[in-house]
Amino acid sequence: MNAGDIAFPHLGIYLENVPRSFSVFGFDIAFYGLIIGIGVFAGILLAAHDAKVMKLNPDIIWDFAIYAVIFSVIGARIYYVIFEWDAYKNNLLEIFNTRKGGMAIYGAVIGAFITLFIFSKIKKKNPFQIGDSSVVGLILGQAIGRWGNFMNREVFGEYTDSLFAMRLPLEAVRRRDISESIAQHITEGINYIQVHPTFLYESAWNFLILLLMLLYRKHKKFHGEICLLYFAGYGLGRFVIEGIRTDTLFIPNTTIPVSQVLSLIMVVFAVGADIVVRCLIKKGKIAAYTPAIAVETEENHEKQSKSEKN
Repeated sequence: MNAGDIAFPHLGIYLENVPRSFSVFGFDIAFYGLIIGIGVFAGILLAAHDAKVMKLNPDIIWDFAIYAVIFSVIGARIYYVIFEWDAYKNNLLEIFNTRKGGMAIYGAVIGAFITLFIFSKIKKKNPFQIGDSSVVGLILGQAIGRWGNFMNREVFGEYTDSLFAMRLPLEAVRRRDISESIAQHITEGINYIQVHPTFLYESAWNFLILLLMLLYRKHKKFHGEICLLYFAGYGLGRFVIEGIRTDTLFIPNTTIPVSQVLSLIMVVFAVGADIVVRCLIKKGKIAAYTPAIAVETEENHEKQSKSEKN
């Protein structure tokens, strides 16, 4: 294989000279960053649309997105650097070089949710209502963003000869991402690796979770339940997929994948919280969500906005 080739031999797909970047007026633009940007913009558009459907002023999503994007990017980088500190401690300027990748989605999620609660506190809005629309956009952004990893030849799994096996040239991947199981199949005359396309698995899983969110959103029992669906759904898929990835970040001084731990915590928390809140609703201690309440909330918001303008 040539350095730029990517193949899915059992599917009969052979891509030649797949570029990592392209040039515009002499400036190199990485496909990784471009695809991430497309994912973010598409996610915000969908979140704003969802807010409108759910009788929430979509302007609040656009306002929130400005801060969420900034702090989620910062969070994604900080998270990655923390768990890959050995790669940066002797060259701190590399921390600011994101062209080679090095962004962790869990850091972005943590940054976005911290921003959500601070933003909602300042704006005196319901963070769970805003969150329900925001996570719909978040999961879409993640599904699209994973294809940036495809262009970077990263986020792949162990050796496989399954239907979706992906071949990547040896010279196109980072040596530290080549596990022992992959190395065992690299023999004389073989200049490629054959691995699980875990970026593809996660992207497909995220689209499935998005579909479930869209189908269930009008049937939710309380504000915040779509957030819990995100935590449980994404957490479950990531827990499984992380088990076969080769670029896993570990808890310092252990061989425990930090993403699997966080994924398990997310699933347990989401299921437990959903059960507790449903029980409280059943006992009449918390009011259940109804479309009528949402409409009333939106009408109150519009009246408040008009009075503020006057």
